[in-house]
Amino acid sequence: MAATTENETLLPLLDILNGSNTTDKEIFVASTEGMLLSYSFLLVSALLCVYFGSYRSITHQDKQKKSGEKPEVLTAKDAAMFPFIASGFLFGIYVVILLVSKEYITFVLNIYFFVIGIVALFRAIHPIVDRIRLPSLEKLRERQFHLKLSENNTSNNDIMHIDFKFNFLDIIALFFCVLIGVWYLLKRHWISNNIFGIAFSLNAIEILHFNKVFNGCVLLGGLFIYDIFWVFGTNVMITVAKSFDAPIKLIFPQDLLESGIFAANKFAMLGLGDIVVPGAFIALLLRYDMTRKSKSPLYFNVSFVAYVIALLITILILQIFKHGQPALLYIVPLCVGFPLLTALLCRDWTAMFAYEDHPTPNEEVEKKKE
Repeated sequence: MAATTENETLLPLLDILNGSNTTDKEIFVASTEGMLLSYSFLLVSALLCVYFGSYRSITHQDKQKKSGEKPEVLTAKDAAMFPFIASGFLFGIYVVILLVSKEYITFVLNIYFFVIGIVALFRAIHPIVDRIRLPSLEKLRERQFHLKLSENNTSNNDIMHIDFKFNFLDIIALFFCVLIGVWYLLKRHWISNNIFGIAFSLNAIEILHFNKVFNGCVLLGGLFIYDIFWVFGTNVMITVAKSFDAPIKLIFPQDLLESGIFAANKFAMLGLGDIVVPGAFIALLLRYDMTRKSKSPLYFNVSFVAYVIALLITILILQIFKHGQPALLYIVPLCVGFPLLTALLCRDWTAMFAYEDHPTPNEEVEKKKE
């Protein structure tokens, strides 16, 4: 699974996300308390996604190794090409916005995110549901189902297409996810948007593997330039970010204290790209920490603190200049620089860059010989 290419910035939305005209309305001025609440939510949500997504990536890696599944990893070439692909995709969306009616775009996106949102949310909450051990729930787990669809070929051998095992509790969890999806589809409420956005972020950080620290540095470096160009060089990214009412960003109303849960006058926003991409790099450093002799996840802690500082700086600069900020402008130097400097001071530079999540067969043989 690739990370999303919508790498929006952290900024306040000045109009309602559903595209209604605000020219006839009084411009809402957010209170200090309202801004602090909205930015605190975005900060905490991003940190929780990165933290839990990183640890889930270890579980995902272990399952891949046990099952013998061939992982999809991001190579150095993929990392170098990604910013160009993302730029083409972003500009393509911008052109579509200019040429196609917003109603048609919104309709297609709503159906698309309704489907993948349900799948992502179910996958995000499934490990949590599995860990809940109550007598009443155990009875539901006892009701097992096995969906198996196969096709016979000329040799009378089954060619397996679907083999899915689940229990009654899984059905209940899926039903809950469908309810959230229907809520989002009908109301597009900011809470349902954030539920899907958090689910997307957790899944992406868990699954997206850079494989090598060098590959992660290449991708982050490319997106560093990408973010600056599309935010400061053009109005493309901010236009796209404001035009789409889709769970590709976390949003929080700055007038919640005045208007309650249905507040919709002004939103603070953080794009999922600013969570997933640095989150995947931080998750890689955590997996590297697990291979070191030290019991402390040093590089994970350093990069995680760097991420916190970077988000705080982004919010501060946003408030000073009152302009949408490319969050990766601050995230990349800190999240890459802090762990690399730590590796240099700890004389761990060579080992860090030699680490691979999934070594090639030849490299595994060489390691066994050593």
